[in-house]
Amino acid sequence: MADIDFQRLGNSGLIVSSIGLGCNNFGRLGTATETQDGTNAVIDAAVDAGVTLLDTADIYGAERGLSETLMGNALKGKRDRIVLATKFGMDMAGSNGPDWNARGSRRYIRLAVEASLTRLQTDWIDLYQLHRPDENTPIEETLATLDDLITEGKIRYIGHSNLAGWQIAEAEFTARLHGHPKFISSQNEYSLLVRDAEDEVLPAVNAYGLGFLPFFPLYNGLFTGKFTRDGGPADSRIMRSRSHLLEQAPWDLIERYEAFCAERGVTMLAATFAWLLAQPGLTSVIAGATRPEQIVANADAATAWHPTPDDVAWISDLFA
Repeated sequence: MADIDFQRLGNSGLIVSSIGLGCNNFGRLGTATETQDGTNAVIDAAVDAGVTLLDTADIYGAERGLSETLMGNALKGKRDRIVLATKFGMDMAGSNGPDWNARGSRRYIRLAVEASLTRLQTDWIDLYQLHRPDENTPIEETLATLDDLITEGKIRYIGHSNLAGWQIAEAEFTARLHGHPKFISSQNEYSLLVRDAEDEVLPAVNAYGLGFLPFFPLYNGLFTGKFTRDGGPADSRIMRSRSHLLEQAPWDLIERYEAFCAERGVTMLAATFAWLLAQPGLTSVIAGATRPEQIVANADAATAWHPTPDDVAWISDLFA
């Protein structure tokens, strides 16, 4: 297995592996990781492969908080070897008490972080992320509360997810104005087929020195190379619940891409990781997994190919 690369997350001192593990499948019904044993196996494989960035959220799992609970059990004895990222700000359906749709407020964040720390069985969270914008709370209140949590040692760094370009700029200048720690990362959907982030989000990320963490980077697994026009693995997320993605996929382009990869002797998975990691500001590709062998495949693919600038441009133009 090739050694995984490590990079600073934005302009911070937080070092993360260039491939991360998305933990939204932990506790998900119908997957191998809905159980504790399945979760343990994937996390053990990630640690053994050198994957350090594990990204979850308080809302993940068949029951809210279940992903964090399973991870807390699985990480016993391994906590110091990983960078633990989780999120707050989605509707927890009362699990953290009533929130009145103000999930970036001082009151709510205090409740949410204590609940996550308890489920994760840890004293600190390395990267605590606002999962979505809160239109009912000024961003300064959110930043001030996160500032306090950093001072108290409960969290180390802060990031956000699903913010628009202007909201990223607002948060940056609000932090500067009030002397709060800045967000160091941005997590938004980004893949060969979903490239809206290139319009405003990535320019803002690069302008303010944030690290970019794409979610659904393989378009729900479509770019793993396991799918064709006729289908794919029966236990995959696409086949189980998102068959429309398969039906609507631009197969003419994907098949041209497959031919391009074959000519260079690389897998589609390796080429897709390489294209993503070549994008300015992109720090780590967070990919989900439900079996240990998927972790190994992702880790190998992340370092398998070093494309030329022309290769990167060709892939970009193909899916423009």
